[in-house]
Amino acid sequence: MRDKLAEKVIIITGASSGIGEALAVEAMNSGMKIALAARRISLMKELAGKNNWSPERYLLTAVDVSSEDDCKRLMDETVKKFGKIDILINNAGISMRALFADLDLEVIRQLMEVNFWGTVYCTKYALPWLLESKGSVTGVSSIAGIRGLPARTGYSASKFAMQGFLEALRTENLKTGLHVMVACPGFTASNIRKTALSKDGSVQGESPRKESEMMSAKEVARHILKGIARRKRTLVLTNQGKLTVLLNKIVPGLTDKLVFNHMAKEPDSPFK
Repeated sequence: MRDKLAEKVIIITGASSGIGEALAVEAMNSGMKIALAARRISLMKELAGKNNWSPERYLLTAVDVSSEDDCKRLMDETVKKFGKIDILINNAGISMRALFADLDLEVIRQLMEVNFWGTVYCTKYALPWLLESKGSVTGVSSIAGIRGLPARTGYSASKFAMQGFLEALRTENLKTGLHVMVACPGFTASNIRKTALSKDGSVQGESPRKESEMMSAKEVARHILKGIARRKRTLVLTNQGKLTVLLNKIVPGLTDKLVFNHMAKEPDSPFK
């Protein structure tokens, strides 16, 4: 993997925590030059400092991916420092947990702005450089982007939209050399659930799931970078995730019941 990724310039959004932070560490360890983007630049500075990264090999940019101007500026600053873009990982994202009947519609709008439009904006302004380098664009989606999850209507909708966009982009670029990958982790020990939005848009706080039973962010990051190195088109992670996708194809009606029952067992489930 290192042979294929060394000296590549990679942009990672949502790089201040969770999978994004793990991707940053793994990318640097693979010999890449990294451009990290997130709203909380202080956390990215801490990450760079504690790992003693050489300043010439990284760029930190405060970015809200729901802002088109911020996304364009990220690409401009990356090219200004490194002269090219080889890989874009659209990782920034937020989640939610509430029944649609109880949900403030502004929550869905916010998820679409970050999860879908953030991917569109970043990809749009990185695309000329990615085409020039015959590089890679990846969307960090979710099993919820393949199989809609109850109490995650907005999250599932945003990830379905992301995947449809990237699938169409891949097909448009069959003859240009652009690589497009959709990565679908299962439940991951990541900060995204702790910052998930509740029905009124307030932050959920503690995750309702046991982090110790999930795939680590570091494992997910390694799989994603390996998938990019091998130019895979789709990456479905965790045995539970793979089983859910399989059952949804074969017995979708039964999968409805299984998914409902599984989600209903969560602590403080909205189904109770």
